[in-house]
Amino acid sequence: MTWYLRKEEGIRTPSTEKIGAPDGLWVKCPACNKPLHIKELMTSSYVCPHCAYHFPIGSKEYFRLLFGEGSYEVLFEEILPVDALGFTDTRPYPQRIQEAQRKTGLTEAVRCAVGKVGPHTIAAAVMDFGFIGGSMGSVVGERIARTIRYATEHRLPLLIISRSGGARMMEGSLSLVQMAKTAAWLSQYAKTGLPYISVLTDPTMGGVTASFAMLGDINIAEPKALIGFAGPRVIREATGKDLPPGFQEAEFQLEHGFIDLIVDRRELKGTLLRLWDLLCS
Repeated sequence: MTWYLRKEEGIRTPSTEKIGAPDGLWVKCPACNKPLHIKELMTSSYVCPHCAYHFPIGSKEYFRLLFGEGSYEVLFEEILPVDALGFTDTRPYPQRIQEAQRKTGLTEAVRCAVGKVGPHTIAAAVMDFGFIGGSMGSVVGERIARTIRYATEHRLPLLIISRSGGARMMEGSLSLVQMAKTAAWLSQYAKTGLPYISVLTDPTMGGVTASFAMLGDINIAEPKALIGFAGPRVIREATGKDLPPGFQEAEFQLEHGFIDLIVDRRELKGTLLRLWDLLCS
């Protein structure tokens, strides 16, 4: 039986010479499964051009989206986390911080800056989920509070972009008091009559939702962003009941009056500029 034998030797390519796509050039959209070139994705603000799925991005990408290259000054990077409680779970807290710093290149879960977006000079704080789930500890709360104070003293529009799992459990009550501190500074900022715009991205949960994230003069969310206090799994385990589908997504929050706008990330900068033109004129 020689039916399946190759009569002539084909052209063979040594495995060392085989050409493949370099790692990191292509990604697959988790929503529509379409392959996307990374440059195409960056051009579209990390939004799938086929189905409008919003890829999760970090503070560096949001800064680039808002400010462009180099038109801002980072603030309060000298405020660094410490292990005030000597907390250890499966690993010591300082080790977790060091790992997060090495992995993300950040010093904490929020970056704060002052810079120009179009004609407007603004103060901004942008959270980063890649750093211990974007959790709010004492340094995150202090940096945000100082950003609010900076905006108050310099009479600047204030922007906070939230992406967080909530208060940082490794700091106990020290993380919880950041809720009151940031809210108190926002009450002082409100006296300036300038706009505080809060942008809620996926996810915005826990103590962040229960404090500064929902206190904006205008609350904006990205499409399909998960917004709430406890997550769906925690609520289901506590109540023993199935929850309405999508009840913590941005669209449900908009329908029930908890947020003001849902804005595609590709339109975020333009929307912010129009709001500042209107509210700061």
